[in-house]
Amino acid sequence: MAMRIQPHLVSTSNEIPGYRIVRPLGIVRGITVRSRSVIGNIGAALQTLVGGNISIYTELCEKAREEAFELMLQHAAEHGANAVIAMRYDANDVAEGVTEVLAYGTAVQVEPVS
Repeated sequence: MAMRIQPHLVSTSNEIPGYRIVRPLGIVRGITVRSRSVIGNIGAALQTLVGGNISIYTELCEKAREEAFELMLQHAAEHGANAVIAMRYDANDVAEGVTEVLAYGTAVQVEPVS
């Protein structure tokens, strides 16, 4: 089984400066669903008493976004892409304390502009 190289160029715009899109490959996505633990909720509740950044939730959100992003890159590699354009995140509550995080964009093949 050949190892696929994940795209390393990701842009939130519809183009990548210095590159030309030679082939669009379709929408790709990565999705993860995360829940807060009881211990995490207690720790976060204590942090809210002090105020400021609630680091437990920040860490949870960052891990969920990172996982969704990596899954999107894997999906793009499966399509033969070397880049993703128009990349976005979306998040929704699935149930009380359970959140879905979605990373999505358009997989493309690009080449440097000479």
